[in-house]
Amino acid sequence: MSIKRHEPTKIYSTAVEANGFVFLAGITPKTLTKDVKAQSEEVLAEIDRLLKATGSDKSKIVTATIWLTDIRNREAMNEAWTAWNGGKDLPARACVEAKLADPRMLVEIQVTAAK
Repeated sequence: MSIKRHEPTKIYSTAVEANGFVFLAGITPKTLTKDVKAQSEEVLAEIDRLLKATGSDKSKIVTATIWLTDIRNREAMNEAWTAWNGGKDLPARACVEAKLADPRMLVEIQVTAAK
């Protein structure tokens, strides 16, 4: 089995291709002054970029895990999510409340996609 790692940092790779799948790290927003919907849109755009770079796209996402610092922000995040995926090719998904690495981060999303 061949494994290809993309955009490695000191502690993880942002994307890894293996066995016909693309595994993304948890993606967080870079602009931390925005509300949860805008942060979600930024994260989803970064997911699009990474999937394209690995030869996949959002229609091939099979699982998604979403962490929100406040589960009451789920509706606003879902607005961005639904606008992004158009309500089709929906993956299995979990959405939970969690404390993130920076208190200004309101959302983190990790996905796995087929190639």
